[in-house]
Amino acid sequence: MTDRLETDKRVDRRAFVSELLALTPDALVVTGLGSASYDVFAAGDRDKNYYLWGAMGGAAALGLGLALAQPGRSVVVITGDGEQLMGIGALGAIAVKQPDNLTIVVLDNGHFGETGMQRSHSSLGANLVEIARGFGIGKARSVDSLEQVHESARGILARDGTAFLQVFVEANEPPRALPPRDGPFIKNRFRTALGLQPF
Repeated sequence: MTDRLETDKRVDRRAFVSELLALTPDALVVTGLGSASYDVFAAGDRDKNYYLWGAMGGAAALGLGLALAQPGRSVVVITGDGEQLMGIGALGAIAVKQPDNLTIVVLDNGHFGETGMQRSHSSLGANLVEIARGFGIGKARSVDSLEQVHESARGILARDGTAFLQVFVEANEPPRALPPRDGPFIKNRFRTALGLQPF
């Protein structure tokens, strides 16, 4: 894997997410808002997907809480560079707690895809891998090829330490695949999948 701010190698986001989820079928998945949710839903709706609608910056923090509450299960946060930048401080809390079962996957197209494709900080000099390492997440690395999905999945399945993956994806906008927007339904379906009572 490479540790570069800029790369001319980019991954098809839908292909990467689909392959990653196929290789980790039992993982609990939290999505950031927008394109990350569309990508996860396009790969196949699952009861163990928690689509986070409208809470920009909250995906990594929610994933941390879930990983601490469910230490025997792999937890994967799939979000975008803009959403993660909004909640960058959550990486500090994640580094302090270091749950073995948490992986943060940032699909980085270098743009704010939901607001008009303006360039984001990650294409203007901010190195998300170095930022994550600076907070104390030692297993932070970048991904720029589909072949690296297998290595990424092995780490998720092994639950061998907190990981942060900056996945360089193409700056395009695949057709939107909209998951359910009913918050109580998503919450209760997810709780049921965990063997908890809905409320």
